[in-house]
Amino acid sequence: MGPTTRARSPADPAADSVGAMTWLSELGATSPVVAAPMAGGPTTPELVLAAAEAGSLGFVAAGYLTAEALGDELARVRAETELYGVNLFAPNPVPVDRGAYAAYRSLIGVEADRYGVELPAEPVENDDAWQDKLDLLAEHPAPIVSFTFGIPDAASLAALRAAGSLLVQTVTSVDEARRADQAGVDALAVQASAAGGHSGTLTPDVIPPERPLTALVREVRAAVSLPLLGAGGIASADDVAAVLAAGADAAAVGTVLLLADESGASAAHRAGLADHSRETAVMRGWTGRPARGLRNSFSDAYEAAAPSGYPALHHLTRPLRRAAAAVADPERVNLWAGTGYRAARQAPAAEILAALA
Repeated sequence: MGPTTRARSPADPAADSVGAMTWLSELGATSPVVAAPMAGGPTTPELVLAAAEAGSLGFVAAGYLTAEALGDELARVRAETELYGVNLFAPNPVPVDRGAYAAYRSLIGVEADRYGVELPAEPVENDDAWQDKLDLLAEHPAPIVSFTFGIPDAASLAALRAAGSLLVQTVTSVDEARRADQAGVDALAVQASAAGGHSGTLTPDVIPPERPLTALVREVRAAVSLPLLGAGGIASADDVAAVLAAGADAAAVGTVLLLADESGASAAHRAGLADHSRETAVMRGWTGRPARGLRNSFSDAYEAAAPSGYPALHHLTRPLRRAAAAVADPERVNLWAGTGYRAARQAPAAEILAALA
């Protein structure tokens, strides 16, 4: 079973909350710096374990994994630590217009032809095996379960809470923070627009406005009493100190760990990060949902034409991304990165996290 949680109810907004570092400390964490989940390969069980060994908390990134693969990663982590969390992509689909899908597929076809790969002719719409993963975590509870993209329904939250998991919701605005609070989660991961990878926005048709993390944390802290993790653009110990001073109980970092020894980032991704002349931008062209990454030839050529549509565009570009990654081509793969990517360095994850804390 996971740790004992303090029950909260949407009908009891005055319920006491526990400071984030308090419940992280109860799990065994000694650092206020959390290793954020990075789906698609960068977060490995080894990275999660390295974070735990450093007194930090790492999240197994369940996004894109099958329930079976997630179970295997969790077994690897559980065998060595009880200090970990799991991050799930909660269903919040963005249906794609079929005509726009066909036009975009035709447009980027030249890139697929370069590698001799076939792109899906019809949109693939799924929910990332949501129920299977819920069932897995109900049977094999994790200390913490966090959610990105959507707020789970009440029954799903209740099932995970009954299993003993602490529940953390990613939010990108005060309105989203209030909605998550009313849903009854235990803590919030407050994500600023500077964050690398997908935005956790609950309204993915609208790109969240650029807002400093410290300002966003202050606004959310004034609106809700839940524990807060601040995330987005954190690249130094000064950044960590600033977000804690703004009202966060802990800081979450991802991009600065992409070059860590334990990271599973591809050679293409690492090559892109090593080129400090690149700029970041929020783009839809890879997955049909807002995500910040490094600009490259693909994004510059096709971003303006990309329609909204998640997960359809994710599945559309996946064969191309895999082929480009296989030959370490950084120009035709999504190079997720936050604005502080130039601070990423090759070193043991424990060393990077210690320097930030």
